[in-house]
Amino acid sequence: MKCRKENDMDYIKAFVIGGVICALAQILMDKTKLMPGRIMVILVCSGVVLGALGLYEPILKYAECGASVPLTGFGYNLWKGITEAVDKDGFIGLFRGGFQMAAVGSSAALIFGYLASLIFKPKMTK
Repeated sequence: MKCRKENDMDYIKAFVIGGVICALAQILMDKTKLMPGRIMVILVCSGVVLGALGLYEPILKYAECGASVPLTGFGYNLWKGITEAVDKDGFIGLFRGGFQMAAVGSSAALIFGYLASLIFKPKMTK
C-alpha cells in the first residue's frame, strides 16, 4: 500500500466538501417541513444514487474523509458493498453486500454507545 504525504490542503478540501454536504442538509431542515429522520434517509439515498451514477467516486477521491464521513458516504458504501457482492455472489449478494459494508460502522456505534452509557450514567426522563 502506497502512503502519500498529507498536506494542509487535504484538510481544507475535506472541511469544505463535508461542510457543503452538511450545509445542504441544514438548508433542507430550515426550508422544508421534513423531519430530521427523513432528511437523514434522503442523504443516505443520495449517496446511493450518486454512487450508482458514478458521481460520488470522484468526490470521494478529491475530498476523502470530507465525503466519506457524512451520511452520503454511508449510502455510497452501502451501494459499493452491494455491487461488489452481486458481482461475486450473484442475486444473493443484493441482500448480503449492504450488511457486510454497514456491519463495522453499526457495531462500533452500538459498542461505543454502550460504553458511553456506562461512563456517563444517563438519566431517564418522563
